[in-house]
Amino acid sequence: MEIQIAVAKVNKYAVSESGDTLEVIERPNGGLSVVLADGQTSGRGAKAVSQLVVRKVIGLLAEGVRDGAAARAASDALFTEKAGKVTCTLNIASVDLHSKTIVLTRNNPAPMFICRASQIDIHNEESASLGTSRNMRPVITELEIQAGLLVIIFSDGITHAGERRGQPMNVGEILRALIEDQDPQPQQLADFLLAHAVKLDDNRPADDISVLVLKVSERSGDDVRRMNVRLPING
Repeated sequence: MEIQIAVAKVNKYAVSESGDTLEVIERPNGGLSVVLADGQTSGRGAKAVSQLVVRKVIGLLAEGVRDGAAARAASDALFTEKAGKVTCTLNIASVDLHSKTIVLTRNNPAPMFICRASQIDIHNEESASLGTSRNMRPVITELEIQAGLLVIIFSDGITHAGERRGQPMNVGEILRALIEDQDPQPQQLADFLLAHAVKLDDNRPADDISVLVLKVSERSGDDVRRMNVRLPING
């Protein structure tokens, strides 16, 4: 088997810096983790908050700390730094080769979706953002690594897309239509969800938007690990 991970993200309209921060780190016992944080509001202040959280999390993960403990420590650090007045959402998606599982850690009111073949499950258990109090507990979902597994995680820019027009985005319906008709690659899926959200906001995103897609598929090709990044630069 092999793991494919894709990300698509865009800034809030007319804001030069995204409040969403995403990093990928290799795990000390094998595998990798993707960490996505969304700081309260948008712009430079939100970016500083999300970077603080992500730096704390990836530093602890690199030391072998468990994902849930890393999330709680990041929340405590944010609470101490901002006196409980600033929040940040957090998602960690870890491919843990030691346990042969995918561990999904969520401190984010926005749901995530887990798909297996034609079955689409929404995980919308109550989950609070980091920074509101000490020792905030994340919602943790652990899945066996199996071919055909698809995980979709996003920041609340997807959740709120289209609300000002009275046409909120229905992620479940979109996924069902895409998965039933074809077997989309992770980047295609991430790009489509992002593009649809932007369209619902009249091509002026009302918030920073980040989409993370993780897919387990049958192995093909060589033993080389690859990562592609595209960073558009204005000016």
